[in-house]
Amino acid sequence: MGLLTYAAITIGAGGAVALTPVVLGAVGFTAAGIAANSIAASMMASAATASGGGVLAGSTVAVLQSAGAAGLATSTTAVVAGVGGAVGWLTSAAAAVLI
Repeated sequence: MGLLTYAAITIGAGGAVALTPVVLGAVGFTAAGIAANSIAASMMASAATASGGGVLAGSTVAVLQSAGAAGLATSTTAVVAGVGGAVGWLTSAAAAVLI
């Protein structure tokens, strides 16, 4: 792997970790709860309807709200960084093919 590939992996991993809390907040998963009239509120309404009135523990909505309220756990941060690094590597590999 070349220097640009390592740079793409590092930027992808770091960017994913840095942007995840920003994205969670932007879609409505905040420290104060789910924001009214947001994507998160729509997801919560759909999840509650599907489960008969409540949001199930461990569901996608519950996990995202937990991350939005308390931040990412160390294990989750590692997963997010791994996915970001993989996207960086794939982007680098695709760019190498095009060049």
